This record gives sequence, structure tokens and C-alpha cells, in this order.
Amino acid sequence: MKKVVTFGEIMLRLSTDRHLRFSQANNFTATYGGGEFNVAVSLANYGLEAEFVTRLPDNDLGRTALMEIKKRNVQANNVAIGGDRLGVYFLETGAGTRGSKVVYDRADSAMATIQPGTIDWEKVFKDTAVFHWSGVTPAVSQDAADVCLEAVKVASKMGVFITSDLNYRSKLWQYGKEPKDIMPELLSYSNVILGDLDTAFFMSGEPTVEPDYQKKETLPELYNKLFTLYPKLEKVATTLRYSISASHQQIGGILYDGKELFSAVVKDVTPVVDRVGSGDAFMGGLIYGLLNKEYTPQQAVDFAVAACCLKHTVSGDINLVTIEEVEKLMQGDASGKVAR
Repeated sequence: MKKVVTFGEIMLRLSTDRHLRFSQANNFTATYGGGEFNVAVSLANYGLEAEFVTRLPDNDLGRTALMEIKKRNVQANNVAIGGDRLGVYFLETGAGTRGSKVVYDRADSAMATIQPGTIDWEKVFKDTAVFHWSGVTPAVSQDAADVCLEAVKVASKMGVFITSDLNYRSKLWQYGKEPKDIMPELLSYSNVILGDLDTAFFMSGEPTVEPDYQKKETLPELYNKLFTLYPKLEKVATTLRYSISASHQQIGGILYDGKELFSAVVKDVTPVVDRVGSGDAFMGGLIYGLLNKEYTPQQAVDFAVAACCLKHTVSGDINLVTIEEVEKLMQGDASGKVAR
């Protein structure tokens, strides 16, 4: 199977221990993560050839991030070196009725200051089956948005299948542009879009909607509007999340191919260890499911939901699970028994 390439920013994550608040913390646990990197790790864990493209500073933190990429069996053959700093984010992990909080420190990072022409995209996409990007990257800066557009144009020209996760982050988008100014052109090259319908219409500059995902018969009409907006689109997926509390989540999913709606059974996840990166786990599972020729569309969305559920049990950004573990949960075994 040809490789999957993802493009985005890897960051240093500094999180409080034992659900402490920022004001209580005397130290932080340091790990690395970032939406598109998280997807690449999932795919590598599932045995696919995955490559992550990013830009890192030439300092100890940048070199450690590069080591992290390679440690996770993700290729780093086209990582650009430059810029002054690695992006950082701080995480206060919630519990019970108190939600988690994220504080970003990624202004003027190596990725935020990347320039068009930095990456040789034709070289990157040689022997590539899928290119994945998310709405986080164009939210970081105009430069990052320009390079992302550069990437999707080359990928499309070379016949690479393009997937995108809307990943709206209101705390980003601070450089004078709104999603509707940037995202429609980027999404016009996408073959698969993952996101809520209301977010999709908001980012597209269209009147927003408040869909009732319980009424499945009303959804195709709404999804079809996206197919009209984006002619290259082949599939749309939505992660269904019902937040009972920070410690108890219910996860489901929908996949629509323009003709038929496939819906995964909602699963309970409790207690939640770490929900950050769970959407990326869904995306990674979905890409794997769509590439797996033995899977039906129903099995692809079932796999994505199971992968997302399991991520909630893993500390850190990345989903450190195997195909066997995902398929076990996908088939209904949520016992959590010790494997001896």
C-alpha cells in the first residue's frame, strides 16, 4: 500500500498532573502532539506507511520533536528546519463537571512562519495514496494557510486522495482572517471531510444549521449541500460526542457517501483518562477503514468510533492502540480484561 502523508504542527504539550488546576501546578508533564501528527501515528500503529511533514526549529526542542516523530515509526523525510521556536500548549485536565482547558503558546512558531516554497510537494507526494490536513494549520497564520493551499493543489494535480478534518479552534484564527475567508478554497480539493455539519457550514461562509443527529432521515439533505459546495467530495463523516461530564463521554459516528448514511452505535467511555486527540484518533481510524479493502463503509465508521473511544483511555495526544484492540472493541468486547 502507498503511504499516507499528513501536514501540520507538532507541539510540546505541558499538562498538569492528577487533574490539578494551573494555579495548583508546581510542574508539568511534557509530551509531544498535534492534530495531523496524531493521525500519522495512528496510521503507523495500524501498519500503514505514514509520513509527517512539518517545520521545526534548529534547537533542542525541535530535535526532540523530530526524535518523537521517528520514535513513533512515522517518516520524517521532508521535515523542514527553520524558525525560532517550537509551538507549545498547556493543558489543564478536567474531571467530573469541570472541563479541560487549553492555553496556546504558538505565535511565531516554526510552523507559523513557514513560507510557500519551503516544501517540495511534488517530491513529498511521489508514491502517496492519501494526503491529510486539518483546519488547525490554516488557523495558525496566513503563511501556514498559504503553504497548506500549496500542498492541496499539488496533491490534487498528482491524483492524491485528500482528507481533511475541520478542527475549528476559536482560540487560533487570530491573524485577521476568518475560516470563511480561507477554508472554502482549501476544502474545494478535499475528497473526505470530517466535521460537524454546523461547523462545516460556518467555515464555508454558509448559513449555519443545528442538525438533529438522532433524526437520521433529515441528515442526507444537509450533507448533500456540502457535496454541492465541494464537487470533489466523495464522503463526509461526523464524530458524535455526547458529553455527560469530563469523566464520562458517549461516542458515535456517521459516514455519508452521497447516497447512503452509515451510523455507528454510540459507545460509553468512562472514566475518561485523556480526551485530547480523540478526534484525531477517529480521523486516523476512518482513513484506515476507508483504505482497508476488506472493510465495508459501515465497518470503516465502526472502526473509527472504536479507535476514538480507546483514545480516551490513553494519556497524551496520540492513540497508542493496535488494530487488534480496535477491532475487539468494534466487535463489542468492552470488558477490558487482562490479556494473558
